[in-house]
Amino acid sequence: MNLGIINEVRKNQPLIHNITNAVVMNFSANGLLAFGGSPIMANAKEDAADVARLSQGLLINIGTLTEEQLEAMIRAGKAANEAEIPVVLDPVGVVATEFRTRSFRSILQEVRPTVIKGNAGELAHLIGIEVETKGVESIGTGNNEEIARKVAEKYATTAILTGEVDVISDGSEIKTNHTGHPLLAKVTGAGCLLGSVLAASLTGSGSVMHKSLAAVEYYGLAAEYAASQSTVIGPGTFVPAFLDALAMGEKEWEQRNR
Repeated sequence: MNLGIINEVRKNQPLIHNITNAVVMNFSANGLLAFGGSPIMANAKEDAADVARLSQGLLINIGTLTEEQLEAMIRAGKAANEAEIPVVLDPVGVVATEFRTRSFRSILQEVRPTVIKGNAGELAHLIGIEVETKGVESIGTGNNEEIARKVAEKYATTAILTGEVDVISDGSEIKTNHTGHPLLAKVTGAGCLLGSVLAASLTGSGSVMHKSLAAVEYYGLAAEYAASQSTVIGPGTFVPAFLDALAMGEKEWEQRNR
């Protein structure tokens, strides 16, 4: 595991503007702090653009979307593009309702995303392919590498398709990540927190593909390490162990791998 990007985040402690869903705000803030970033949660349309300009990265997550929040997302996204800071778009549950689908398309018409991150059902929906979903979860199967590649091509971005195997594509190159643990799927907001971690990681040096891979690999390894602790017997005990693992430094990882 290359910790260079992670160490850079911890050195710089980038301020990440999170316009995210109400269910996950606390977990996302604590997880981003553990990882090494600095969270700010600002949803008001009146100051969304100003907060984005003060930040080093932006996460837009549509998990509990409202009309007012949509306007805030577009204002923040446009300001982030103007300031040339990375933007992560997370189309949580975009398949579930016409309002979510229409709203996310509105965002994409106004905002240039650095990364679009979602599960197979969400990303497939963005390119007109149907993969079975249940609420905000993907339960069907498809050609995930092809889905990620086509999303990246269509929206001129880097696509990250999360699942048992994560797939990352910029439209020409494809990388996969095999780290992770099933307990992540038992914690509400685990995918949403990954969006925050990605936004922080994208503030560092290197290509978007390289930084994205480093973020998802580290995130998965932290989950594996947390789940291996003797105190972890289920999702309730996993969460604090996972936050601790996200905060582990280079020396701790070296000791663990001996």
